[in-house]
Amino acid sequence: MGIFSNGPQSEPGARRRSDPNSVSIIAPDMVVTGDLRADGVVRIEGRVAGNVHAANQILLSQGGVVEGDLSTREAVLAGEVHGTVTASERVEVQTTAQVHGDIVTPRLLIQEGGRLNGQIRMETGVEAPSAA
Repeated sequence: MGIFSNGPQSEPGARRRSDPNSVSIIAPDMVVTGDLRADGVVRIEGRVAGNVHAANQILLSQGGVVEGDLSTREAVLAGEVHGTVTASERVEVQTTAQVHGDIVTPRLLIQEGGRLNGQIRMETGVEAPSAA
């Protein structure tokens, strides 16, 4: 069976595209222009010029860059963001992160060394986006 086959999965517990824990990866050498939308987790190691919406989680690796807004349930940031970060549960700004924009979330952790150039609004009732 080929890698792109629509046939039955070889592993009974294998993840499917609609699985909320599935991970979509933007590799370090990748540049995406346009908006991204996913049901599960989006891990960005490369560059995205557009908005990113992930129903579950956005992981921005060190060296990753997003020029657009992020919206998700939880955002863990170690790279660079130029836009608004909206999370329904929490945002973590790690030591290597640079956020040039606002953060809207009920819970926020900024590690020593993490940089934020924008406003913080710690609001409850922020809704996570749906991927539809």
